[in-house]
Amino acid sequence: MNAVEIEEAISALAEKPFDAEEFPFAFLEAFGNKATTIKRLRSGATNKSDIGGVLQTNHIHIKVCAKGQVSDTIRELRESPATKNARNRVKFILATDGVTLEAEDLMSEVAPTVCPFEDFPEHFGFFLPLAGISTVKQIRESAFDIKATGRLNRLYVELLKDNPDWATTERRYDMNHFMARLIFCFFAEDTDIFDGTGLFTTTIEKMSARDSSNTHEVIGELFHAMNTTVEERKKAKLPRWADSFPYVNGGLFTGDTGVPCFSKIARSYLLHIGNLDWKKINPDIFGSMIQAVADDEERGALGMHYTSVPNILKVLNPLFLDDLREKLEEAGDSARKLLNLRNRMAKIRVFDPACGSGNFLVIAYKQMRAIEAEINKRRGEADRRTDIPLTNFRGIELRDFSAEIARLALIIAEYQCDVLYRGQREALRDFLPLDAMNWITCGNALRIDWLSICPPTGTSVKMHGDDLFNTPLDQAEIDFENEGGETYICGNPPYLGSKWQSKEQKDELKRIFESRTSSWKSLDYVAGWFMKAADYGMHTSAVAAFVSTNSICQGQQVPILWPIVFNTEHEIVFAHTSFKWANLASKNAGVTVARPSVSAVRL
Repeated sequence: MNAVEIEEAISALAEKPFDAEEFPFAFLEAFGNKATTIKRLRSGATNKSDIGGVLQTNHIHIKVCAKGQVSDTIRELRESPATKNARNRVKFILATDGVTLEAEDLMSEVAPTVCPFEDFPEHFGFFLPLAGISTVKQIRESAFDIKATGRLNRLYVELLKDNPDWATTERRYDMNHFMARLIFCFFAEDTDIFDGTGLFTTTIEKMSARDSSNTHEVIGELFHAMNTTVEERKKAKLPRWADSFPYVNGGLFTGDTGVPCFSKIARSYLLHIGNLDWKKINPDIFGSMIQAVADDEERGALGMHYTSVPNILKVLNPLFLDDLREKLEEAGDSARKLLNLRNRMAKIRVFDPACGSGNFLVIAYKQMRAIEAEINKRRGEADRRTDIPLTNFRGIELRDFSAEIARLALIIAEYQCDVLYRGQREALRDFLPLDAMNWITCGNALRIDWLSICPPTGTSVKMHGDDLFNTPLDQAEIDFENEGGETYICGNPPYLGSKWQSKEQKDELKRIFESRTSSWKSLDYVAGWFMKAADYGMHTSAVAAFVSTNSICQGQQVPILWPIVFNTEHEIVFAHTSFKWANLASKNAGVTVARPSVSAVRL
């Protein structure tokens, strides 16, 4: 089971009437234990508890108690000889009376979980190690993102079932764009971007028929309103209930506002999703999890694609963030030095040519906003509007839905940073309408000219697109002038050994390497990104750091790849020792990765 499936099972358990005798077994079943395992625990054959509970070796000791006795029972579990017996390898203890639930992780310093019983699904991340899923602090503290991903996945699958034409290649983009619109609306209605909490969901619930026959028409009218300026409203003759929605646009609601038809089940899913608390969304976590929804082959891996912030910072910190923090420390309270640093940061460009749902870009943006906020605080300008534009965070992504989510994640991150550092009032004032300038390109990074996405320092760029949420494949659509500054290239490109590459992927490597070496067929797919980064650095000052399989740093690939990179007058400026790179998949062994960084030699 993956994290999303576990969250759904735990939520279903919490919604059922509490059954004291059945709870321990239902709890273990929700974390993926097989029926045979549960049967043996019930019979007592494998239950090692010595206090009338259920002890599953190598996992957890559970006891259901009388009402009001939870704290005493958790203490009893902690002191139990069976719990302390090293052979049983108990990792967690859990006590509940059906009203309150307490649990402790005996293997780490994580704080105990204490909550009302009905709220324990909010803490399901605490127990993910029971399913063999290694977890991190961000996931333990953000059950919302996994819950929202699971609910949206249900809606997506249900809509495709009822609208098979939207599942075709010709219409899949429309479906993905529709989902991006929904996610924005759910976030906007819970953060006062729309005038009234829950306005979007409440309007759909009130104005659409219970049999769902006109749900798509109601949503279509709301989307139409969000694409209609104040000046055009009277001529547009919007229904009164839609006219209260603001003009959003920025490309998000431009063009076809068609909506798939809803069944009663799909309508129910939509309303349930809308009633979640979208203020809790973490754009870096949610984005990386939701990207599998739109991919039929990857949907089974839903919720697994999460790269933790500490892992991302192993790339971003030595790449440029450590230097910014050092300069902030050196500046102290010098208004001039602080101003110079802020001006420098306003021109830094972060470019991820394999950006997925944008988590590297989002983390880079949030970290830079934190540094900028400290600068503004020291200069007595705490309410100052940010000088760091989203257009400085650029990416290339092959899959259109992931590209949509990357754009949306950055927009949400910007709003959340504005609220955090400037206050809700100032954030709302500057948020709408969205800017139509585009900074994420949907296309193949090994075929696109990176200089067209992130042009040389000081170069003026005017490309033919201006639609934030509608970028044709293999087209760079940038409509702004480049003001110069430092460029940092980063990301986690796909790595595939030569035996596992498709014909198209081999052709891409051939285009890059054939004129440089006859041994290119032995290279890992990720080598293409290092070579493209080196080629890019020959035209403008840049430093690149990628997560990559450590196979490019050892064995037969070393004498093939690195002499070519060094011939472009680049050098390795830092690297991270190999370590296991795992995701949220159950029993995931991960892949061993390294993080080399290349930079042009400064003469």
